[in-house]
Amino acid sequence: MIERILVTGGAGFLGSHICERLVDAGHDVICLDNFFTSQKTNVVHLLDRPNFELIRHDITLPIHLEVDKIYNMACPAAPGHYQFNPIKTIKTSVLGSINMLGIAKRCGARILQASTSEVYGDPEEHPQTESYRGNVNPIGIRACYDEGKRVAETLFMDYHRSNGVDVRIVRIFNTYGPRMHPYDGRVVSTFIRQAMAGDDITLFGDGSQTRSFCYRNDLVDAIIAMMDQDDFIGPVNIGNPDEFTIKELAEKVIAMSGSKSKLSFEPLPADDPTRRRPDISLAKQKLGWVPGIKLDDGLESTIDWFKTIRLSDYRPPTPNFK
Repeated sequence: MIERILVTGGAGFLGSHICERLVDAGHDVICLDNFFTSQKTNVVHLLDRPNFELIRHDITLPIHLEVDKIYNMACPAAPGHYQFNPIKTIKTSVLGSINMLGIAKRCGARILQASTSEVYGDPEEHPQTESYRGNVNPIGIRACYDEGKRVAETLFMDYHRSNGVDVRIVRIFNTYGPRMHPYDGRVVSTFIRQAMAGDDITLFGDGSQTRSFCYRNDLVDAIIAMMDQDDFIGPVNIGNPDEFTIKELAEKVIAMSGSKSKLSFEPLPADDPTRRRPDISLAKQKLGWVPGIKLDDGLESTIDWFKTIRLSDYRPPTPNFK
């Protein structure tokens, strides 16, 4: 069945790939984006498709649309971006969710919330299951994102319980791949950009903190599979359970890019999680999903894409961003 689908943040890293997948499937897709951290170049190849529309709009402001489904992907998702304007970040999660849930309630639309592993904070449980309630500093520098996403989940569940809105919630762990913003502050994009320039690779702390990296194709598969579930609302963890230290990642990027960069160590930022790895048992059970792309293969594709772009086409979030 052909559906009219709204993708907020649709010109972003993940949103653009979701738009692309849905357009190719024949759905009528509305891409809504304010271009705060995204790029029009991410969706320019879709503009001549008859089933694709692009609207420049900020979801913190109301908009009147008629849709069957909503992928709520809008929100700065990397420290370099969400800490640049923290008030804007939390307003996007809270006011944006209220506005999108309002559309879903009025239209009887199914709506999916792109939540995050950041709701677990600096976890005291490892790996993290969906039942873990987290260890978040509500007044820290990451709280604008962490707590904003936690409130968004609350809103989704309250709209579901109080108004019968058909909701889905996914908790996304570290994701990477082509179309990442080079200046978003995530380790993969930062390390590749630094390595290709021959600059020192900046590690915070001693590099022993861990992350689990999921390639964008795997993640989009899981998000769409979750939206298509009829008897499961989540939340569900989506990520790759293979765990690597940040130092291991840096060494892989240097080797795979042929860079002569050296490692440089700086103090660990406040509230930076020391370990992060998803328990994806629920995703396996409910979605029949497991990630299939190994880190080396995904990094190779991502590095190849970075070689094709001009960094001057991307705006750093702050004047002194490294």
